[in-house]
Amino acid sequence: MLERLKTPPRAVPGSWFPGRFVGGGALILAPPIWFAGFLLRYLGLHGGQFTDAELDAFAELPFAAPARLASYVRDPALVTAGDALFVLGAILLFPAFVTLAHLAVRRCPKLVAWGGTLLVFGLFARAYFAGVDQTAFRLIAENGLDDTVRSIMAGYADISYGPWRVPVTASACQYAGGLLLGIGLWRSGVFGTGRTLVFLASNTIWMGVLKEAVVPDLVFTGLLALVLVPLGIQVLRDRRGEPVAPKPLGW
Repeated sequence: MLERLKTPPRAVPGSWFPGRFVGGGALILAPPIWFAGFLLRYLGLHGGQFTDAELDAFAELPFAAPARLASYVRDPALVTAGDALFVLGAILLFPAFVTLAHLAVRRCPKLVAWGGTLLVFGLFARAYFAGVDQTAFRLIAENGLDDTVRSIMAGYADISYGPWRVPVTASACQYAGGLLLGIGLWRSGVFGTGRTLVFLASNTIWMGVLKEAVVPDLVFTGLLALVLVPLGIQVLRDRRGEPVAPKPLGW
């Protein structure tokens, strides 16, 4: 009887938050949607709307905000769609990351708990930055592009850091959280070395106000889909199996 009380109960599939169907579905949907958001963001600036000379001029600026605002003027529908998919992907990553943490928490409880928590904090920061982006886009309709660029750049540091610097602090949590959760997933055998490296790389994508998407962002989010989608299918089918020891050169 005492031994039974000391042994933690094994989770029944579907009984843990967010559940097998929500968690598995999020693992399947979040990465490709997030990738699509980054892709449309990239195309908003590099999809032929600007000449090479204009792109070179943007590249000489210290921040990407003027280029992002200009891309909204050139193709508002494309930029809006990219930001919508970006935010939707970030929201779906919340239950996806929680599900990842659940799969590894039995082997590495403290490491995974801290990693998952910090990583989710970073998702809240992405939602804040996306809200600021949309506010900036709406200002263009009222004030025009040039005045909006001047206003945004004049207070760029303040709006990027956020009130009491809470958003920028939360954004920094993704780096520590991704590292801790990645190690926990590797140590628990959920990921091999290859998938762990992809997961770590995906959590180095920079975040902030009016940031542009670059080619490495597309590579990392695309590879993340290859890692998480098959795992999501396994979760839906409840065929994850027992965690195994990580293989140094395994996928």
